[in-house]
Amino acid sequence: MTRHRPALPGRIGHPAVVIATGFGTAVLIGTLLLATPLATAEGEATHWLTALFTATSAVCVTGLVVVDTETHWSVFGEVVIALLIQAGGLGIMTLATLATVIISGRLGLRARLSAQLETKSVVAADLRQVLRRVVLFSLVCEAAVAAVLTGRFFLGYGEPFGRAAYLGAFHAVSAFNNAGFALWPDNLMRFVTDPWICLTIALAVVVGGLGFPVVFELLRTWRRPRRWSLLTRITVGLTLVLLGGGTLAFLMTEWRNPATMGALDDSGKLLAAFFTAVMPRSGGFNTLDIGQMNPSSWLVTDVLMFIGGGSAGTAGGIKVTTFGFLLFMVWSELRGENHVNIGHRRLPSATQRQALSISLLGVALVTVSTWIMLIVTPHSLDQVMFEVISAFSTNGLSTGITADTTLAGHVLLSLLMFIGRIGPLTLGSALALKQRIRRYELPEERVIVG
Repeated sequence: MTRHRPALPGRIGHPAVVIATGFGTAVLIGTLLLATPLATAEGEATHWLTALFTATSAVCVTGLVVVDTETHWSVFGEVVIALLIQAGGLGIMTLATLATVIISGRLGLRARLSAQLETKSVVAADLRQVLRRVVLFSLVCEAAVAAVLTGRFFLGYGEPFGRAAYLGAFHAVSAFNNAGFALWPDNLMRFVTDPWICLTIALAVVVGGLGFPVVFELLRTWRRPRRWSLLTRITVGLTLVLLGGGTLAFLMTEWRNPATMGALDDSGKLLAAFFTAVMPRSGGFNTLDIGQMNPSSWLVTDVLMFIGGGSAGTAGGIKVTTFGFLLFMVWSELRGENHVNIGHRRLPSATQRQALSISLLGVALVTVSTWIMLIVTPHSLDQVMFEVISAFSTNGLSTGITADTTLAGHVLLSLLMFIGRIGPLTLGSALALKQRIRRYELPEERVIVG
């Protein structure tokens, strides 16, 4: 006789449906608010597609815009955008952190996140603790960044204290949540040689992109790297490699470019290159004119954007953990090993399949979307691909063609931002939590590969 488990009271639906519904509702509310005359500086209603695109970009913490944020939107509109960014950032941090904790089998945040198999029951107190810590961590980080930026705008640039505080708070929220919205027409290009602003915002982007589980573990065990979980080791290690490699690549490709780094001194070039290497993690700010960069720099940025930041963070892309797993899988295959070992841990075959699935689906989505964009827009392949990857990875960097893209292009980019924000999380969680046990094995047949 088969027993059916009784439905839990107040049980929610499928996680993918809940996540998509939540983000979709936030986008709808933001669209309605931004479409009102109160949200614009001119006091006129904004076209619904412009409002939808901006709301999607804010909720999905992307940063792509079709109108200038400072001149088009009123203070009310800018506050709405900041609140949408905060809601989207907290939403993705909370959902991703809960998914990480549940998948790892560790429901207490004091326990180390590891790949060990351990079963514990989900209790409401644990979930409340996760939510409380994520929100507190986010607000404390944003407050610290806002304080530094406010002081710099007030003391260094002569802004009235109220205006300086407003600028500091807006850009702190935008930076920590990897949104890339700025309140100047040139984004942050006017601050290209200012280390106080550039390094503060870059640090906020990196911390927000690492993810709460990784940051929390680093705070507790930063003196004992050997105790770090596999998630933390991969995230921190590859983040340092990508930041260092990206900085070196941009120094090589843009050093003599008169439209970007050419006019800067050596220290200014180093700061600009480092900032430019940080932003493809999903930050979306720019201190150099992206449209004037060399195509070789665009290609480097494409790769960095597609990889993105850490899991359970506000960054987008396929995530550095996914990319790291792929690298170790290739290395193990080249060495002829039967298992993929990382440090003193063995990577489960299910995780390997998940990494491959997410990566290949991402490549397919970018490829098809680039093909469609080439049909509906008049722009070149390198510009279109840059824009598509930026939208998919919820990055926000642009070569300057966003506003000039056709109506169909804007709709496609909006869909890409939405899919890129909720897709990897829902797909990764669904693949990790869905385990089917086959009662039999089929006979094996070897085929030629390559």
